[in-house]
Amino acid sequence: MWAASCLASCCAACACDACRTVVSGISRRSARIAYCGLFAFSLVVAWILREVAAPLMESLPWINNFKHTPSRDWFETDAVLRVSLGNFLFFTILAVLMIGVKNQKDPRDGLHHGGWMMKIICWFLLVIFMFFLPNELISFYETISKFGSGMFLLVQVVLLLDFVHRWNDTWVGYDEKFWYVALFVVSLVCYVASFVFSGVLFHFFTASGQDCGINTFFITMTLLLAFVFAIVALHPAVNGSILPASVISLYCTYLCYSALSSEPRDYECNGLHKHSKAVSTGSLTLGLLTTVLSVVYSAVRAGSSATVLSPPSSPRAGKPLLPLDGKEEVENEKAKPVTYSYAFFHLIFSLASMYSAMLLTGWSSSVGETGKLVDVGWPSVWVRIVTCWATALLYLWSLVAPIMFPDREF
Repeated sequence: MWAASCLASCCAACACDACRTVVSGISRRSARIAYCGLFAFSLVVAWILREVAAPLMESLPWINNFKHTPSRDWFETDAVLRVSLGNFLFFTILAVLMIGVKNQKDPRDGLHHGGWMMKIICWFLLVIFMFFLPNELISFYETISKFGSGMFLLVQVVLLLDFVHRWNDTWVGYDEKFWYVALFVVSLVCYVASFVFSGVLFHFFTASGQDCGINTFFITMTLLLAFVFAIVALHPAVNGSILPASVISLYCTYLCYSALSSEPRDYECNGLHKHSKAVSTGSLTLGLLTTVLSVVYSAVRAGSSATVLSPPSSPRAGKPLLPLDGKEEVENEKAKPVTYSYAFFHLIFSLASMYSAMLLTGWSSSVGETGKLVDVGWPSVWVRIVTCWATALLYLWSLVAPIMFPDREF
């Protein structure tokens, strides 16, 4: 018994030392990736609790306060929402605290990049505290999460547009035949995939003998947008490239599929109802993957650009001719302006927390008096369709805005 106690103490001490070593190793450069790691860890925690926490939550009287005990699905959904709410509050508090940080001399800069042991403990306590809140607050958070998820999808679109335009500019900048051929091949593959994917959507979501006009409209509109993208991008006045147009077309087709697959399983035009489990797993995996990629890209992309030509007063300018003393050098180092908005950076994680909760819960958690799940599949359909159309408008705006406003920088 004494030996087992000593062994447990040693293991706990080693674990604490390992955590302290990892936390102390997080530098300014790796802080953004550390936030991504914490966000990914929150997804894992939510996924695990969705699978194992239902029996425990059924025994908690402030959660299971229904006349009739809800189904296991409701408790699984509730566990995900509570973890998501803790994650959302953690990043929202950081976003509010970081409003107005202009330079590294601000004390809040140190809070953003350091204090990781304290932040991890606060995150852990917040998540635990969420399981003591009444169901009414969780239901309210679920409602606003649907709107927050739509906002995150729009942020995801902006990040995608930034990515494809930089991808195109990089390959064109090489000014070699190989990269031009690569541009054409990738564009062709994306367009072929879009058209083939659209044909598959017509097959599964426009059942013969059924009134599937809404599905036909969604798929046809997505196909027309793909042609409009190509026409506008290749117009001589725009002088754009076919690569961004093809990638956005493929992404819009994916959003259309995601919307149609979210239709209620008893809807006669949803041809995937026989494969609902496989489709739900695939949609969840793709959704979580794109979410993680979006937050990682936003973390890596933020502050990655630097001006090549800097004025003499700029902190990025060259070294002075005369060396500075130690104190003045430290003060100049701290006075450097921040390279990205800390508040917006944390806001992305807040919105991503809402969106990941909707993915893990299937966009539904509301319960009636009987304690049964209420199907809210159609809100998910319209959120994704509206996101598809917003993607199209944003991309077209990125093409025509420089022509309409030539004096402004886009």
